[in-house]
Amino acid sequence: MLSKFFSLLFLFLSLSIVNKGIPMAHAETPIQTYGIHHAGLAVKNLAVTSKFFTEALGFKKVDERPDYPAHFVSDGTVMITLWQVSDPENAVEFNRKTNIGLHHMAFKLESFEALEAMHKKLKNWPDVKIEFSPELVGDGPAKHMIFAEPGGIRLEFFVNP
Repeated sequence: MLSKFFSLLFLFLSLSIVNKGIPMAHAETPIQTYGIHHAGLAVKNLAVTSKFFTEALGFKKVDERPDYPAHFVSDGTVMITLWQVSDPENAVEFNRKTNIGLHHMAFKLESFEALEAMHKKLKNWPDVKIEFSPELVGDGPAKHMIFAEPGGIRLEFFVNP
């Protein structure tokens, strides 16, 4: 039954695409993804950011490539590649209003208590800038907070009970 529903939905969407002037060849084979394998972040100071992810957020360093240089960290669900930029003194900070690229990365947390515990920990972590403390997303019930890790990359914690 569900398979038939998706077949009909695909047919409808395919016809809609054709009617909008998009060639059918681009809509014939939809891709099935299974989540994000990893995200790569260029960082100002590899040691500081790697330490933040492992000590503040509890990630494990699962690999490194000194010649790259890069560290690979994971919480068991998400893997993040941290790359050292070649010229940290002249690196340009991301501005969400003027740059194209990663605006922020959001991590799901299990509970409001976990969100509050991370907020408490991070507000005292060296060089972390809290953009906003845990608050409702819209009218709720989800809550989130956004902060910048010591190198300036915006991260978010999100809870949707």
